[in-house]
Amino acid sequence: METVKLARNFDLIGGSLIAGDSTKMRAQNSKKNNYNQKKIDRHLKYIERKLEEYRKALADNDGDKDDLENEVRKQQGRRKNYLKLEKQLKESGQTQISASDPESRHMIIRNNITEVAYNVQATVDDKHNLPIDYKVTNNNDSKAMGNMLRRSKSILRSNQFTALYDKGYHTGSELAIADSLRINTLVAIPTLPVSSNAPNPDYNVEHFIYDSENDTYLCPQGHILKSNGYWHSAKNSSGEISYRFKNYTTKRCKTCPVKGMCTRSLVNGKQVRRSEFNDNIENNKRRVQQSEKLYKRRQAIVEHPFGTIKRQWGFNYIVTKKGMQRANADVGFMMIAYNLRRMINILGIERLREYLASLLAVFMRIRHYYKLKKSSWSYLVNKTKKQTPILLLPVNKLYLILNRVYGSTF
Repeated sequence: METVKLARNFDLIGGSLIAGDSTKMRAQNSKKNNYNQKKIDRHLKYIERKLEEYRKALADNDGDKDDLENEVRKQQGRRKNYLKLEKQLKESGQTQISASDPESRHMIIRNNITEVAYNVQATVDDKHNLPIDYKVTNNNDSKAMGNMLRRSKSILRSNQFTALYDKGYHTGSELAIADSLRINTLVAIPTLPVSSNAPNPDYNVEHFIYDSENDTYLCPQGHILKSNGYWHSAKNSSGEISYRFKNYTTKRCKTCPVKGMCTRSLVNGKQVRRSEFNDNIENNKRRVQQSEKLYKRRQAIVEHPFGTIKRQWGFNYIVTKKGMQRANADVGFMMIAYNLRRMINILGIERLREYLASLLAVFMRIRHYYKLKKSSWSYLVNKTKKQTPILLLPVNKLYLILNRVYGSTF
């Protein structure tokens, strides 16, 4: 965003601490016009049942024949539409499709409330709660952090910053990306499900000691768990491989006196699963434990723009439709408006006006010079991009935006 460059000029971007999160924005597509295979099957089953009823009535001459034939044609037309949707769904390779806005997805907004929406990822700098990046997606948060960190590194031109994320981003492969970028990333650690806990918490996997040299685990009872070296694959709901893992077991489980406290699987005994990203997960856990106070600042940083845009301004939905690219542009206008209003509140409207006016004057002089030289504005745009200060090109647009927001007094 050009407003980020403007904010950096006034030293409003700290670049040492950022926070990332997402928010759902309702798309211009009702739940009625969103389909998955289960929903299509339910409709087709209903249509077949109705067709059977009408055919039986026609065979028995029970009722007006013309009306029944019209109903048959109506249901056959509906079936044709649902078969077409089913074909589109299979060809897309997705688990759902939307009829009005094809790239929007049915998502959980909060608790059990769902909507057809887009998921907007945002990265916010802590110095003045200014968003430095955003991206509209139609996926959940689990695979979003790595890409957003790469983008933040490019925007800030450094990896010497700390990034804060909530537990929705706690994915081994994404933590591995953060480590490869050498960015100090703190992601909240999700609570283990009850099924993953031992009957006695003292025998949870966290109390098993891993020996990296011998690739073994030592249990609290002093038994060694080994792996056969085979890598298993864990798959997500779409059937794609999420990560690989090894299983570690020991025959001593069969005769162990605390077996009932250690595992719920009394037949096979204790089985410890180690992910290929386990080192990255442990590194994150250590960082979070060492910086608990720092992590607590995450929500106050990243929720500020979301709270203003959605609750104060009422922009909790995407205005445009027909695709993610248009939705991305829509959210971009929201972010530009937020950053401009935020900078005006910090700097004062007069200071920003004077700065943009001076830039505009320089911009117009350069434009006039090249018009005289080549009588073509395209010469400046195409030939001198590298020589022209980067803020000069969009400043006239920013000036016009501010004039429209605040009137001619700006």
